Amino acid sequence: MKKPDSRIALTALVLFWAGWIALTASSTATMPFQKKAKELGFPADNCLYCHNEKLPRKGAVTKNTRGEWLVAEKEKRHAKEVDVNWLKYYPFDKK
Repeated sequence: MKKPDSRIALTALVLFWAGWIALTASSTATMPFQKKAKELGFPADNCLYCHNEKLPRKGAVTKNTRGEWLVAEKEKRHAKEVDVNWLKYYPFDKK
């Protein structure tokens, strides 16, 4: 029979792992997003197009106005991930 201490440790480990997965799964930006944006004609030369960092690191990411808008669209549309096609509806780039 297992000791209660090992059962508590295992439970804590499983809870930590589940929390880690739940919190880190929200990372959305990827190089394919940037590539697709460029293919669609948007001037996404680097990560600064949607982020405040030239090379965002997971867990230390801040988004600029465009990035915040894309995340809001994702939530509004109940989508699993951001779709760069939405950039054509981005209201702040219009002249």
